[in-house]
Amino acid sequence: MLLREANARLTQSELAHLGTGEVGYIRKMRYDEISRCFPEAPEVDPRLDLWALFGADGTPILLTDNRSSTFYKAAEDELQTVSLH
Repeated sequence: MLLREANARLTQSELAHLGTGEVGYIRKMRYDEISRCFPEAPEVDPRLDLWALFGADGTPILLTDNRSSTFYKAAEDELQTVSLH
């Protein structure tokens, strides 16, 4: 009910930018997703576990093989983090 009310009061643009500059999400990246999300990334070993930090609007911020680094970067950028599965 509350979500329906929020959707009725927000424009698509407002909803798309909700949390921008305040929230970031962290998720494990699959090898085949890297070039789409991080086109400037060098070739990496497909067996390597990679983690990414994205802004609330989906903007890629950081790609790393160290999950802790994503949290440090989020804290540096003053972003509240959430994990995405």
